[in-house]
Amino acid sequence: MRLVAIRNINGVIRLRSGLHIGAGKDSVEIGGMDQPIIRDPVTREPYIPGSSLKGKLRSLLETSVFMQNPETRHWVMEGFPCKCGKATCPACTIFGSHAAPKDCEDTLGPSRLLVRDACLTDRYRELFVNGLLPMESKTENIIHRVKGVAEHPRPLERVPAGTCFSLNMAFRVYEGDKDDLLDYVWKGLKLIELDALGGGGSRGSGQVVFEDLQADGKPVSLEGIRAF
Repeated sequence: MRLVAIRNINGVIRLRSGLHIGAGKDSVEIGGMDQPIIRDPVTREPYIPGSSLKGKLRSLLETSVFMQNPETRHWVMEGFPCKCGKATCPACTIFGSHAAPKDCEDTLGPSRLLVRDACLTDRYRELFVNGLLPMESKTENIIHRVKGVAEHPRPLERVPAGTCFSLNMAFRVYEGDKDDLLDYVWKGLKLIELDALGGGGSRGSGQVVFEDLQADGKPVSLEGIRAF
């Protein structure tokens, strides 16, 4: 397969509500944070892993747009990413074949979409370095159905609303690729705006908006994009 172009996609991810992408902990210290966010191990800055953004894009597209493909629908109904590995499958072509069968004769080549970690924009990095961008602690509870009182409070760390991250992706175009493959990326971003990013989306966390989107320096608007 011959690589004919690499489309550069840039923009800003602005948080409309607090964002929680968990780092995971083997143990919790007394008085410590029960659910901390993921941070750069050196600078301690929060960031959005490319794997989180790419995974959310794929999941939303597979459970909506790509369900029209019988192969994709089969795997999604089984609870898995599509594994068909066929060149006619946009999910496998764009995001990579997830454990494709060894006897698959189609040659997909590498995944088309590369999603890099989204770091704080320069302005918000400066705020963070100067101690002016503190993370927030949101306490969540379970409501006792009989007593009607909150029980088992657990602190959830979040990046505060309004914070901006730099979006940086690349889309590889190979000879013979369909012209509309990149359009699915815009649909996926629109779906994320309608849904949520990270954990706790059903409880208010992770509402985001994509701003100043560009593809090879040309502006892209999601306003006219039909997600469904």
